[in-house]
Amino acid sequence: MFMGTYQHMLDSKNRLIIPAKFRNQLGSGFVITKGNEHSLHAYSQAGWETYQSKLNQLPSNNAKVRQFKRIILAGATEVEFDKQGRIVLPNNLKEHALLQKSITIIGYGDDEFEIWDTERFEQYNADVTDNFDDISNELAELGFDI
Repeated sequence: MFMGTYQHMLDSKNRLIIPAKFRNQLGSGFVITKGNEHSLHAYSQAGWETYQSKLNQLPSNNAKVRQFKRIILAGATEVEFDKQGRIVLPNNLKEHALLQKSITIIGYGDDEFEIWDTERFEQYNADVTDNFDDISNELAELGFDI
């Protein structure tokens, strides 16, 4: 499971160190694509296959489905680690996530983690934390027992 929060720096060649705990679960590489709130979503190979299978089950005659799939699949790329445990982020993904130098990597469950610009993540996290009780109540209404 990917969990925790890690801070790293993006270098001038768009290289980013992925936390060792995550690398141990990912093997030689993984898939990264555009995510919500100007983040990047990164998937283990197994996680990507599951995600892609779910995408393929959506009705392609729906315009929103086609738009979503185009954004996700056109933005997706496989990345591999160099000897220092770094990946190279493609420019289109860097631009989507509005990444500067300071990067926050957060665990997001069994097969996924997210990559954020640190300043954007800190603002997002502060906003969400202020609404944590409301979010918890909504999840309880959906049947999630906290």
